[in-house]
Amino acid sequence: MLLGLSPDGASRPASPFASGRGRLIFALDVPTLQEARTVLGSLRGEVGMLKVGLELFVGYGPEAAVLAKEHGLPLFLDLKLHDIPETVGRAVGRAAMLGARYLTVHACGGRAMLRQAVARAAEARAVGGQLEVVAVTVLTSLDGDDLVEQGIAREPAAQVTALSALAWDEGVRAFVCSPHEASALRVRLGPAAILITPGIRPTGATIGDQKRVSTPAGALRAGADAIVVGRPIRDAKDPAEMARRIVAELDAASEVTG
Repeated sequence: MLLGLSPDGASRPASPFASGRGRLIFALDVPTLQEARTVLGSLRGEVGMLKVGLELFVGYGPEAAVLAKEHGLPLFLDLKLHDIPETVGRAVGRAAMLGARYLTVHACGGRAMLRQAVARAAEARAVGGQLEVVAVTVLTSLDGDDLVEQGIAREPAAQVTALSALAWDEGVRAFVCSPHEASALRVRLGPAAILITPGIRPTGATIGDQKRVSTPAGALRAGADAIVVGRPIRDAKDPAEMARRIVAELDAASEVTG
């Protein structure tokens, strides 16, 4: 396995996002383990990574994390941690013990929290783990008006830039951002950054509660390494066929951008 160097000098596995399928992260947004196993059974071999979020994790805890191992997929644990540094650091250590490859934290948690999260992930990698901290910048369900209501004067793009710069300074090398900000982040952070974009909607799919969205190909052209897709696959009449369509679009876009 190819290895890169983390900011602290520790070795870490190279990015798994080397193919269309590898770039497709499936968001397992269902309420029960039974439903999770059913939909995963229909997607065997069609997606590259499994994202377990708050709904399943709050309901089932580590049992939900085991689903990725059961299906031979890397685990993207999307808990969006935001707490005092010590609490987040301890949670990162526990996530590493679950075998997670990626774990989200909120970049707005501040420098000390980010520094602690990165340090604990590095400790886990030093003893054979693979965990990388992923900074969430501005949720794709928020727009400029929402930020103003929170007392933030910046537009979403400017806030994403500011938060990503802060996280980068503290050693974070993977980021969640909307496709609308991916291009600017790629220019600012360079090829070493891993950019993961949610809010992906294939042509014809409903937007739902997302506000800053894109197609799979559009996200890749904007500089994303990987995309997160949940409802468009989960709710499709044929989830496997929808996943194959998205992978084909990603492969085609990779040929153009590569």
